[in-house]
Amino acid sequence: MRHWTNDAESFARLLGRAAEAMRSSPYRRGSVVRLPRRGRILATGDLHDHAVNLAAVLRLAALEQSPRNALVLHELIHPDWCEDGVDRSYRMLGRVAELVVEYPWQVHPILANHEIAQFRRQPITKGSGDNVAAFDAGLEWGFGDDADVAAAAVSEFIRAMPLAIRTDSGLMISHALPSDAVMRRFDLRVLERELDDEDYDGPDGAAYLMTWGRNQSPGLLAQLAAEWGVQTFVVGHTHVADGVEFRAPNLVILNSDTDVGKAIAIDLERDVESAEKLVANAWSLMEFHPKATENTQ
Repeated sequence: MRHWTNDAESFARLLGRAAEAMRSSPYRRGSVVRLPRRGRILATGDLHDHAVNLAAVLRLAALEQSPRNALVLHELIHPDWCEDGVDRSYRMLGRVAELVVEYPWQVHPILANHEIAQFRRQPITKGSGDNVAAFDAGLEWGFGDDADVAAAAVSEFIRAMPLAIRTDSGLMISHALPSDAVMRRFDLRVLERELDDEDYDGPDGAAYLMTWGRNQSPGLLAQLAAEWGVQTFVVGHTHVADGVEFRAPNLVILNSDTDVGKAIAIDLERDVESAEKLVANAWSLMEFHPKATENTQ
């Protein structure tokens, strides 16, 4: 067992190192990470503490094979199941923080609504009760009287996450996009600046509105693409039955937290392909589960 799982000071140091690595990335621009035309990136959807799928993602990402291989992860915490009301997904945050430290500028956790809810103490549920309270119970289970030290580290780690990944090849990966209904109060310039506290809070915070958005119309997707200089969007947040789905004209939706979870490897050295073509090239994470891979050897 990793030493930080029950030692609040070690956990805090780990998340603090990862937060600093994210903040100091040479690719950080305002609230986004801007990646050059170099290497490839593995896009994933919501993870929600699915440890087996994370192991599959890491096999597919092959971070150790080349410093040009990058990985985007989001919605790490708050699974839809808990044992006795205790959510232990702080361990997923710690595992991802280890990856950020081990592979600086290759591993990119991005903001999602569940992380924001935990950080800002906003009520949220996936159908198994109060997720924020269950996560707090997990910190108490892991760290006892030092749970507040761990909680502060979690907040620091989440605050350091970028809102999106953009590439010079025309790709943008984010947890979600603002919906049509909120565009009158959404700050389209949020990607160009640092986030402040108001951005995380509803009803008008830009990060809040962006990470909660669903069901964008084709017209809005075209408008956002033109405004931000994007060819293809990849998001999570919305459940899709097959783990991946195309929405016209330029949107890919990914889920990575189910048995049919998917991920997409995208070449950054050429112009990004259309959303339809990316969907056709999605990988099933089940093919990369440790046992499945071992059985083929």
